[in-house]
Amino acid sequence: MIYNKNNLGDNVNKICENEDCTVFEMHNDTGDGKMILYDVFPGISLMYNDFYMEKTESKFETPENIFCIDHCREGRIQWNIKDDLFMYLKQGDLRIDDRDNHKKTFEFPIKHYHGITICFYLDKAEYSIKKALDGFPINIGSLKNKFLNKTDYFVLRSEKSIEHIFSELYSVPNDIKKQYFQIKILELLLYLSVIDISKNNEKPPYFYRSQVEKVKSIEKFITEDIEKHYTLDFLAKRFDISLTSMKNCFKAIYGNSIYSYIRVYRINQAAIMLRHTKKSIAFIAGDVGYESPSKFSVAFKDIMGKTPLEYRKSFL
Repeated sequence: MIYNKNNLGDNVNKICENEDCTVFEMHNDTGDGKMILYDVFPGISLMYNDFYMEKTESKFETPENIFCIDHCREGRIQWNIKDDLFMYLKQGDLRIDDRDNHKKTFEFPIKHYHGITICFYLDKAEYSIKKALDGFPINIGSLKNKFLNKTDYFVLRSEKSIEHIFSELYSVPNDIKKQYFQIKILELLLYLSVIDISKNNEKPPYFYRSQVEKVKSIEKFITEDIEKHYTLDFLAKRFDISLTSMKNCFKAIYGNSIYSYIRVYRINQAAIMLRHTKKSIAFIAGDVGYESPSKFSVAFKDIMGKTPLEYRKSFL
């Protein structure tokens, strides 16, 4: 098993294990995480990752020659690529690396992350695949060199072919899981083997720590008092960051423009009040920064799919 209690670290607990899978959990003061691990072939594993937390410390390290593929289904993960530089894996993205620099803190800016990790222990994986499918044309060591020969990691931004392969892995009947995983991993390897990396060699944007810290301060500032409205120029000047850097960095971290983010945030706070208080809809509208109850109602329905009154009645 590539991932186990010994190399995952003392902040990860093994909850249960059977012949099909092993379940690991982690807890800290920011939330909880769960990892469900399947050994698909000897030397090849597939792991579902579900984190509802702000950050976690990875203590994973291994001397083995490995090759890992991470797919983000939903959420955001902040990756410290080196020193004070950060990048973000977003929905649909695929990242390839060798886990040489994986012992670090990872953050989840929108407090959740869901995805799949497929890991190849090269010394065993090659033999396993040849045994499973005689004549399979892909050499995993060569594939690793293709993507990581001159870089620590490689990122493929969301595209239909990748989404097709991974989307089917999130809803597999239990009685065919292992066989289905085997087929999909072979399909993924074939797909990666024909990708022209010269056409996919554009590095995703990265941001300096100073930019990230300022943008996170902006997010905290605008969500602390949601009755107030701020212009982008005001925020850029207050936090001493260029307008362009602020907009680009905010969208990379949180997945939305500042205006879209705070709009959704306000409506989600309103939904909580509709469920748990008896405040009038007009009062709640004002609490979340809407002077007009009718505009609030339109915005609420646009995001939640129901009017505030319909939403409240559904919880009665």
